[in-house]
Amino acid sequence: MNVNTQSINFVADVKLKNFIQKRFEKLNQYYDKIIQTEVYLKVENTSDKENKIFEAKLSVAGDTFVVKKQSKSFE
Repeated sequence: MNVNTQSINFVADVKLKNFIQKRFEKLNQYYDKIIQTEVYLKVENTSDKENKIFEAKLSVAGDTFVVKKQSKSFE
């Protein structure tokens, strides 16, 4: 599965991109009809510790799923 990863307001490390790729490849075990996956990693410019936003958009046959999470780290 090809995961298109975009980082906003920072440069994503190769280790982070590989981590995301491995996690999304596990989804193929449960559902093998995923057409496209887009991941957006954002860092807000705030003093709050939970300033990292992960957003994933999965396109499957006939539908699109969007997941968004804000946390201290991307992992």
